[in-house]
Amino acid sequence: MKKTVRVGIIGMGNIGKHHAAYLRAGGVARCELTSVCSPSPWKLDSYKPIKIFGDPAALLESGEVDAVILATPHYQHTTLGILALERGLHVMVEKPISAHKADAVRLIEAHRSRPNQVFGAMFQLRTEPRYLKIQKLIRDRDLGEIVRMNWIITDWYRTEAYYASGGWRATWKGEGGGVLLNQCLHNLDTLAWLLGMPVKVRGFCQLGRYHSIEVEDDVTAYFDYSNGATGVFVTSTGEAPGTNRLEIAGTRGRVVLESNRLLYTRNEQCMTQFSREATVGFSKPDVWHVEIPFENAATPHATLMQNFVDAILDGTPLIAPGAEGLCSVELANAILYSSLLGASLDLPLDGGAYETRLNQLIRDSRIEKKVVPLEADDFTKSFHR
Repeated sequence: MKKTVRVGIIGMGNIGKHHAAYLRAGGVARCELTSVCSPSPWKLDSYKPIKIFGDPAALLESGEVDAVILATPHYQHTTLGILALERGLHVMVEKPISAHKADAVRLIEAHRSRPNQVFGAMFQLRTEPRYLKIQKLIRDRDLGEIVRMNWIITDWYRTEAYYASGGWRATWKGEGGGVLLNQCLHNLDTLAWLLGMPVKVRGFCQLGRYHSIEVEDDVTAYFDYSNGATGVFVTSTGEAPGTNRLEIAGTRGRVVLESNRLLYTRNEQCMTQFSREATVGFSKPDVWHVEIPFENAATPHATLMQNFVDAILDGTPLIAPGAEGLCSVELANAILYSSLLGASLDLPLDGGAYETRLNQLIRDSRIEKKVVPLEADDFTKSFHR
């Protein structure tokens, strides 16, 4: 039985280099980085003696790896993921697992016939203590029946220089979408993980409101859930200073996450029961105010990779199974599609219909991008959201 997992990284942009750094530093036990791949392999000399590839297929066929991290532009996740699975490799996919639902389903189906291979998704917010504590409040029924959610996550600010740094960025053909599919996929995954999927979505998306791009950079969405709960999700890459406030209300209280504080207000009595039993009109249930302490996850990406390696070697359950990556892709697609149609959409989304509309957007695109290299910047400050 293998005692070490040999890992290769395909795609050596910002996030690929981040994965390489902690792997080379020994941040994941029983794991060895043996190969890296980039369309510009001559830029990777500093990684030697690790094997360097310019062609992903060559890395997958090399026999140098047991597993791969896919950190390429979005559309390549499906084709490379399927190819890796067909070669008998374990696969960890960066977000999103695919650019649209139909492709995500294809990737998930390719894995379903290979259950002995591990397929994970890099949704590191699932390792953050703040969300784990909210999950426990929901699971333990401390909030009672969920009645409302709203998340304003408008501090994903990006400049024109960011969008000009890659020809694939913020295009229908290269990325498949904007803020929904790129920046706040993690937030959409967290919502689906905490609350489950809504049954109806209405999206309002503005395309290129703040930037010279063709995809959405400002979004407001409304969700209906099967129990009657409602949700509002607001995001943008053009608003400064921006806000990050998550509020979840239930019949037994409310939790608010904002400004690195997690505040829980607990009703002494269920609000609906109190309303039925009260004999006066303006009273409210007594409440407790509690601040729940938490720290940031120290190494969220490495934690998910350790879980991935443990799943391969020991059968440990995955924190973020690849198949669950479908939820965030479906939400992102549904919000945008609803906006394009000008109507609410019932979920599950018709992935084929959305794929057809996306292909039309690609065909109709007239954008011509001039790529300008971006100065070095610390993108890791955006990890703990």
